[in-house]
Amino acid sequence: MNPMFIILPVVGIVLGWIIRWLYARFQLSAAEQKAERVRQDALKEAEAQKKEYLLEAKDQLIRERNQQERENRDRRAEVQRYEAKVNKKEELLEQRAAEFDKKEREYADKTVALQRHEDAVAQQEEKLRVELERISGLSKQEAKDLIIKSLENDARHDAQALLNKIEQEANLSAEKKAQSILITTIQRLATEVTSDITVATVSLPSDEMKGRIIGREGRNIRTLETLTGVDIIIDDTPEAVVISCFDPVRKEIAKQALERLVTDGRIHPARIEEIVQKVTREVQQKIYEEGEKVLFDMGIHNMSQDAARALGRLYFRTSYGQNVLTHSREVAEIASMIAAEVGADRDLAKRSALLHDIGKGAENDSDQNHAEVGAEMARKMGEDPRIVNAIAAHHADCEPETIEAVIVQIADAISAARPGARRETVENYVKRLENLEEIAEKFTGVEKAYAIQAGRELRILVNNEKIPDGEVKELAQKIAKQIETDLRYPGRIKLTMIRETRIVEYAR
Repeated sequence: MNPMFIILPVVGIVLGWIIRWLYARFQLSAAEQKAERVRQDALKEAEAQKKEYLLEAKDQLIRERNQQERENRDRRAEVQRYEAKVNKKEELLEQRAAEFDKKEREYADKTVALQRHEDAVAQQEEKLRVELERISGLSKQEAKDLIIKSLENDARHDAQALLNKIEQEANLSAEKKAQSILITTIQRLATEVTSDITVATVSLPSDEMKGRIIGREGRNIRTLETLTGVDIIIDDTPEAVVISCFDPVRKEIAKQALERLVTDGRIHPARIEEIVQKVTREVQQKIYEEGEKVLFDMGIHNMSQDAARALGRLYFRTSYGQNVLTHSREVAEIASMIAAEVGADRDLAKRSALLHDIGKGAENDSDQNHAEVGAEMARKMGEDPRIVNAIAAHHADCEPETIEAVIVQIADAISAARPGARRETVENYVKRLENLEEIAEKFTGVEKAYAIQAGRELRILVNNEKIPDGEVKELAQKIAKQIETDLRYPGRIKLTMIRETRIVEYAR
């Protein structure tokens, strides 16, 4: 076997291993060089960033130093201005102190001079007094007494003259006031207006309906009068029935109930009671609606429901023949105009004027006048204290605390003083009937009392559980005696006592 075949492969292997070793060494050297370049680049970059950070820090330090210097300059300037101001004030104070010292010296000099002058005047007065006493022959005390007596006589004369003048003016003022009251009570068309206030007419389809309204033995008309407290007059007037009552609410309930009964045709005590109860609820709803309507018309939108109902009750109330709700609205409009002219609070004046008579519609038995009742109602409804004062003071029962309260007084007087606005006779008539009912209702056992026949008859509903039959006559006598004691009235008053036992049972 040829030895060359063995040597050649060995030589090739050795050469290959040498080549690979040389190549590896070359790659390692290249890698080390690359790593060195990377390290150098990183060092350069780090050095550059360091220089950049140092520059930024230096710039920031310079900016902060400049800002601090500016602030220091501003503070120094402010301190300098403050020092200048203080120096100026000190100079001014020194100047004023010098002026004060100068004036004080002048005042001391003037005081000394004045004292010398007073001493000289006193000496002169003493000389004159001695000379006057010598000439007049009177001492100082005698002259003083004489002068005092003379002044006293003059004062008495002047006082008497002033009293006479005041008395004459008071008489003249009283006469003018009386004339004003008489003039405002002179009414135009008094008969028609009074009739419209105290009576109402219900039209009937035929005269036959009158008999159905009366009912068997008068039970229908008696039930209707008892439930509503009105006086129903059935006379010769064709196809008409007259309802008379001093209370407008009761009159309205009776009128609507009778109209519905006539339209329905079913007229008997049970149906009458049902209709009266239904109409009563509807009238109460109408009272609320009328209050809301007047509030909307007057542009007042922030008032409670209680206030709206209190106003609505005035729709069925009259004062001296004048509708109270119409009067209150008119007073509110007048007060608003006056407030706008004089520069007062227009909304406050309007609201106070609209509420000034709510006490007239109050449903209570208080012995206070309507101004006091209205003020208490307004206070409970959360109204402004200025409004409460205006209500309480609108008849001068207390002192008005605001100009708006005075405006309400003026507006109320203007509305009431219009020709034909009020009818004092009607008001006195209504007041007498109300007092008549109140006297009867104060007695124990009386459920309700109704004055009818223009106050000539008083119908009294008695509680059958509290008053037995044997005591009804005695109760009537007590009420009659109380009426005779407390009231003044023409003619006589008939008392009708009504006591019934009503038993209700249901079949189920």
